[in-house]
Amino acid sequence: MMDPTPAASLSAHNLACERGDRLLFRRLSFTLSRAQLLLVQGGNGQGKTSLLRLLTGLGRPDEGEVRWSGESIARCRDRYYRDMAHLGHANGIKDELNPLENLRFHAVLRDRPFEPGQAVATLRRLGLSRCLDLPCRALSFGQRRRVALAALLLGGASLWVLDEPLTGLDVNAIALVEDLIREHLHAGGMVVATTHQAMNLEGVDVQRLVVGPAPVRSAESH
Repeated sequence: MMDPTPAASLSAHNLACERGDRLLFRRLSFTLSRAQLLLVQGGNGQGKTSLLRLLTGLGRPDEGEVRWSGESIARCRDRYYRDMAHLGHANGIKDELNPLENLRFHAVLRDRPFEPGQAVATLRRLGLSRCLDLPCRALSFGQRRRVALAALLLGGASLWVLDEPLTGLDVNAIALVEDLIREHLHAGGMVVATTHQAMNLEGVDVQRLVVGPAPVRSAESH
Protein backbone atom coordinates (compact mmCIF):
# COMPACT_ATOMS: atom_id res chain seq x y z
CA MET A 1 0.00 0.00 0.00
CA MET A 2 1.13 3.54 -0.69
CA ASP A 3 2.16 5.42 2.47
CA PRO A 4 3.21 8.92 1.39
CA THR A 5 4.91 11.20 3.88
CA PRO A 6 2.37 13.85 4.97
CA ALA A 7 4.61 16.72 3.82
CA ALA A 8 5.80 14.99 0.64
CA SER A 9 6.21 17.26 -2.38
CA LEU A 10 8.14 17.34 -5.64
CA SER A 11 9.57 20.69 -6.69
CA ALA A 12 11.73 22.03 -9.49
CA HIS A 13 13.71 25.24 -9.06
CA ASN A 14 14.88 27.22 -12.10
CA LEU A 15 15.73 24.16 -14.17
CA ALA A 16 17.59 24.52 -17.44
CA CYS A 17 18.31 21.72 -19.90
CA GLU A 18 20.44 21.76 -23.04
CA ARG A 19 21.06 19.02 -25.60
CA GLY A 20 24.22 19.69 -27.57
CA ASP A 21 24.06 23.38 -28.45
CA ARG A 22 20.26 23.48 -28.25
CA LEU A 23 18.37 24.96 -25.30
CA LEU A 24 15.31 22.87 -24.49
CA PHE A 25 14.05 24.94 -21.57
CA ARG A 26 15.18 27.26 -18.80
CA ARG A 27 13.82 28.92 -15.64
CA LEU A 28 11.41 26.02 -15.19
CA SER A 29 9.86 25.83 -11.72
CA PHE A 30 6.91 24.12 -10.09
CA THR A 31 5.79 22.52 -6.83
CA LEU A 32 3.64 19.41 -6.82
CA SER A 33 1.92 18.37 -3.61
CA ARG A 34 -0.13 15.38 -2.54
CA ALA A 35 -3.24 14.58 -4.63
CA GLN A 36 -1.99 16.69 -7.57
CA LEU A 37 -1.14 15.84 -11.17
CA LEU A 38 1.43 17.74 -13.22
CA LEU A 39 0.58 17.44 -16.92
CA VAL A 40 3.68 18.25 -19.00
CA GLN A 41 2.86 19.45 -22.50
CA GLY A 42 4.81 20.57 -25.56
CA GLY A 43 5.60 19.63 -29.13
CA ASN A 44 7.82 16.77 -30.25
CA GLY A 45 11.45 17.32 -29.32
CA GLN A 46 10.65 20.23 -27.00
CA GLY A 47 12.01 18.58 -23.86
CA LYS A 48 9.16 16.66 -22.20
CA THR A 49 11.07 13.39 -21.87
CA SER A 50 14.24 15.29 -20.96
CA LEU A 51 12.37 16.95 -18.10
CA LEU A 52 11.14 13.58 -16.86
CA ARG A 53 14.72 12.29 -16.93
CA LEU A 54 15.70 15.15 -14.63
CA LEU A 55 12.76 14.47 -12.32
CA THR A 56 13.67 10.78 -12.05
CA GLY A 57 17.36 11.44 -11.45
CA LEU A 58 18.35 9.79 -14.75
CA GLY A 59 19.81 13.11 -15.92
CA ARG A 60 21.21 16.25 -14.32
CA PRO A 61 19.97 19.77 -15.05
CA ASP A 62 22.38 22.29 -16.55
CA GLU A 63 21.02 24.74 -14.01
CA GLY A 64 18.70 24.48 -11.04
CA GLU A 65 17.65 21.65 -8.77
CA VAL A 66 14.95 19.02 -8.26
CA ARG A 67 13.84 18.51 -4.65
CA TRP A 68 11.80 15.89 -2.83
CA SER A 69 10.12 17.24 0.30
CA GLY A 70 12.50 20.19 0.24
CA GLU A 71 15.72 18.18 -0.13
CA SER A 72 17.75 17.79 -3.30
CA ILE A 73 17.08 14.37 -4.84
CA ALA A 74 20.86 13.97 -5.17
CA ARG A 75 21.09 14.04 -1.35
CA CYS A 76 18.10 11.78 -0.60
CA ARG A 77 18.50 9.37 -3.49
CA ASP A 78 17.60 6.16 -1.64
CA ARG A 79 14.48 7.64 -0.07
CA TYR A 80 13.43 9.28 -3.33
CA TYR A 81 13.80 6.08 -5.35
CA ARG A 82 11.73 4.26 -2.76
CA ASP A 83 8.97 6.87 -3.02
CA MET A 84 9.07 7.34 -6.84
CA ALA A 85 8.15 4.99 -9.69
CA HIS A 86 8.87 5.69 -13.37
CA LEU A 87 7.03 4.22 -16.34
CA GLY A 88 8.59 5.24 -19.63
CA HIS A 89 8.17 4.26 -23.27
CA ALA A 90 9.64 0.84 -22.50
CA ASN A 91 7.54 -1.22 -20.13
CA GLY A 92 10.43 -2.66 -18.13
CA ILE A 93 8.98 -6.16 -18.55
CA LYS A 94 11.13 -9.26 -19.05
CA ASP A 95 9.83 -11.18 -22.08
CA GLU A 96 10.91 -14.61 -20.81
CA LEU A 97 8.91 -14.26 -17.57
CA ASN A 98 5.15 -14.53 -17.20
CA PRO A 99 3.19 -11.62 -15.65
CA LEU A 100 3.30 -13.00 -12.11
CA GLU A 101 7.04 -13.70 -12.32
CA ASN A 102 7.57 -10.16 -13.58
CA LEU A 103 5.73 -8.75 -10.58
CA ARG A 104 7.86 -10.87 -8.26
CA PHE A 105 10.98 -9.55 -10.01
CA HIS A 106 9.81 -5.93 -9.58
CA ALA A 107 9.10 -6.52 -5.89
CA VAL A 108 12.67 -7.75 -5.41
CA LEU A 109 14.04 -4.71 -7.26
CA ARG A 110 12.08 -2.37 -4.95
CA ASP A 111 12.95 -4.43 -1.87
CA ARG A 112 9.29 -4.95 -1.09
CA PRO A 113 7.49 -8.09 0.08
CA PHE A 114 5.75 -10.06 -2.65
CA GLU A 115 2.21 -11.27 -2.00
CA PRO A 116 1.13 -13.69 -4.76
CA GLY A 117 -2.58 -13.38 -3.99
CA GLN A 118 -2.50 -9.61 -4.23
CA ALA A 119 -0.45 -9.81 -7.43
CA VAL A 120 -2.91 -12.22 -9.08
CA ALA A 121 -5.87 -10.06 -8.02
CA THR A 122 -4.20 -6.98 -9.52
CA LEU A 123 -3.45 -8.74 -12.81
CA ARG A 124 -7.03 -9.96 -13.01
CA ARG A 125 -8.33 -6.48 -12.30
CA LEU A 126 -6.28 -5.24 -15.25
CA GLY A 127 -7.83 -7.80 -17.58
CA LEU A 128 -4.99 -10.33 -17.67
CA SER A 129 -6.76 -13.38 -16.19
CA ARG A 130 -6.09 -15.46 -19.32
CA CYS A 131 -2.43 -14.44 -19.53
CA LEU A 132 -1.11 -15.41 -16.10
CA ASP A 133 0.91 -18.40 -17.32
CA LEU A 134 2.05 -17.00 -20.66
CA PRO A 135 5.55 -15.57 -21.18
CA CYS A 136 5.27 -11.85 -21.76
CA ARG A 137 6.81 -12.21 -25.20
CA ALA A 138 3.50 -13.80 -26.24
CA LEU A 139 1.46 -10.81 -25.08
CA SER A 140 0.39 -7.79 -27.13
CA PHE A 141 1.89 -4.37 -26.44
CA GLY A 142 -1.26 -3.35 -24.59
CA GLN A 143 -1.15 -6.47 -22.42
CA ARG A 144 2.51 -5.91 -21.56
CA ARG A 145 1.62 -2.34 -20.68
CA ARG A 146 -0.99 -3.69 -18.27
CA VAL A 147 1.67 -5.87 -16.62
CA ALA A 148 3.80 -2.75 -16.16
CA LEU A 149 0.79 -0.94 -14.68
CA ALA A 150 0.29 -3.82 -12.25
CA ALA A 151 3.91 -3.42 -11.13
CA LEU A 152 3.26 0.30 -10.68
CA LEU A 153 0.19 -0.37 -8.53
CA LEU A 154 1.99 -2.89 -6.35
CA GLY A 155 5.18 -0.84 -6.00
CA GLY A 156 3.91 1.35 -3.17
CA ALA A 157 5.40 4.58 -4.58
CA SER A 158 3.66 7.85 -3.74
CA LEU A 159 5.00 9.62 -6.86
CA TRP A 160 4.35 8.23 -10.33
CA VAL A 161 6.33 9.66 -13.26
CA LEU A 162 4.64 8.54 -16.49
CA ASP A 163 5.98 9.20 -19.98
CA GLU A 164 3.18 8.86 -22.55
CA PRO A 165 1.25 6.25 -20.52
CA LEU A 166 -1.61 6.05 -23.06
CA THR A 167 0.51 5.20 -26.12
CA GLY A 168 -0.55 1.98 -27.86
CA LEU A 169 -3.63 1.43 -25.70
CA ASP A 170 -7.18 0.90 -26.87
CA VAL A 171 -10.15 2.91 -25.60
CA ASN A 172 -10.88 0.54 -22.72
CA ALA A 173 -7.26 0.49 -21.58
CA ILE A 174 -7.05 4.29 -21.74
CA ALA A 175 -10.11 4.56 -19.49
CA LEU A 176 -8.47 2.07 -17.11
CA VAL A 177 -5.26 4.12 -16.90
CA GLU A 178 -7.29 7.28 -16.25
CA ASP A 179 -9.13 5.50 -13.44
CA LEU A 180 -5.87 4.25 -11.91
CA ILE A 181 -4.37 7.75 -11.97
CA ARG A 182 -7.52 9.20 -10.42
CA GLU A 183 -7.53 6.57 -7.66
CA HIS A 184 -3.85 7.15 -6.91
CA LEU A 185 -4.42 10.90 -6.58
CA HIS A 186 -7.51 10.51 -4.42
CA ALA A 187 -5.43 8.29 -2.11
CA GLY A 188 -2.95 11.15 -1.66
CA GLY A 189 -0.43 10.22 -4.32
CA MET A 190 1.20 12.46 -6.93
CA VAL A 191 1.56 12.02 -10.68
CA VAL A 192 3.74 13.67 -13.33
CA ALA A 193 2.65 12.69 -16.83
CA THR A 194 3.29 13.58 -20.46
CA THR A 195 0.79 12.69 -23.15
CA HIS A 196 -0.10 13.64 -26.71
CA GLN A 197 -3.60 12.30 -26.19
CA ALA A 198 -6.53 13.91 -24.43
CA MET A 199 -7.09 12.60 -20.92
CA ASN A 200 -10.26 12.59 -18.88
CA LEU A 201 -9.13 14.54 -15.81
CA GLU A 202 -12.52 15.23 -14.29
CA GLY A 203 -12.23 15.56 -10.52
CA VAL A 204 -8.42 15.84 -10.61
CA ASP A 205 -6.29 18.73 -9.30
CA VAL A 206 -4.18 19.44 -12.39
CA GLN A 207 -1.20 21.69 -13.00
CA ARG A 208 -0.23 22.22 -16.64
CA LEU A 209 3.34 22.93 -17.63
CA VAL A 210 4.29 23.78 -21.23
CA VAL A 211 7.88 22.87 -22.04
CA GLY A 212 9.82 24.59 -24.80
CA PRO A 213 12.82 26.79 -25.58
CA ALA A 214 11.12 30.00 -24.41
CA PRO A 215 11.46 31.01 -20.73
CA VAL A 216 9.12 28.90 -18.60
CA ARG A 217 7.38 30.22 -15.52
CA SER A 218 5.92 28.21 -12.68
CA ALA A 219 3.25 25.67 -13.56
CA GLU A 220 -0.33 26.90 -13.50
CA SER A 221 -3.16 25.10 -11.73
CA HIS A 222 -6.52 24.49 -13.38
